[in-house]
Amino acid sequence: MRLRVKVVPKSSKSLVAGSVGDVLKVCVTAPPEGGKANAEVESVLSQVLGIPTGWVHVIAGKTSSRKVIEVTGLDEAEVHRRLGRIS
Repeated sequence: MRLRVKVVPKSSKSLVAGSVGDVLKVCVTAPPEGGKANAEVESVLSQVLGIPTGWVHVIAGKTSSRKVIEVTGLDEAEVHRRLGRIS
């Protein structure tokens, strides 16, 4: 399943800050350089979803604040259910 994400790098905390429409807002403490923010986005989402980090990958927008994330191992309904617990 794929998620559209808006990333806010260099935030005070790393967390999923909710959603605006169908775009998930993820704040990370890492700077947007050298793939650090992308790695932290993958880590934050895997923690929130309760899945291994290897199941979450940035597949588009690696140098943009808007990204597409691919989540494997869970179907769309389960991803939305798990994300809904944090809203």
